[in-house]
Amino acid sequence: MSAWKAISGLQIAIDGPSGSGKGTIAKMLAEAVGLPVLDTGLLYRFIGYCSMQQGADDEAAVLACMDASLGDMQWKPGGIFVNGENIGNRLRQQDVAAAASRVAAMPGVRSRLLHVQQDIAANGCVMDGRDIGSVVLPGAQAKFFLTASLRERARRRWSQLQGLGAEASLDAILNEIRDRDTQDAERTHSPLQQAGDALSIDSTTMRIDEVVDRMLSIMERRELISKA
Repeated sequence: MSAWKAISGLQIAIDGPSGSGKGTIAKMLAEAVGLPVLDTGLLYRFIGYCSMQQGADDEAAVLACMDASLGDMQWKPGGIFVNGENIGNRLRQQDVAAAASRVAAMPGVRSRLLHVQQDIAANGCVMDGRDIGSVVLPGAQAKFFLTASLRERARRRWSQLQGLGAEASLDAILNEIRDRDTQDAERTHSPLQQAGDALSIDSTTMRIDEVVDRMLSIMERRELISKA
């Protein structure tokens, strides 16, 4: 049973750069308030993964790949499944992350996935990504923007990959995240940006549970959640 009760239809948007901890925090927050969670980054990784598998390079080819692949995808607790296989760990690899960044810069891809995300969130949801509060759910009642230093974000990603049994260089990951930051900030359509009404939280020196507790406290004061 959840420790908190959310108001009907509560939408919580969590944005931030790669490695800021938004995915883990979104899952913990969703569990605390009894809402479903959608990791939008994993959706883009799935499209990036499919484009790699199909050799789709240009936007038209990626969109065709999306049309063929989304029907085979099943979103379940614990990961994304294709034909009964959980490919969640594969989607966490760095080559897929690079492919996700590439397809995320394509306006057609973002437009197609926008409607998917909004449909999922219609009855209440915790959603994390890079443009949730500004583009996907501009009317969300609670918006947070997570930040952390570049080195700390690289360390977190390195630790995550180590936990998956993948070999990874901390310096290589740091450079990849720096490049990803640049791509996310400079892309023409839906660049990474903090929504004007989002609360910024720097998690560099904070534990994950401390970040979640701060979010819960803020939402309680705003009467968006109450003790169950």
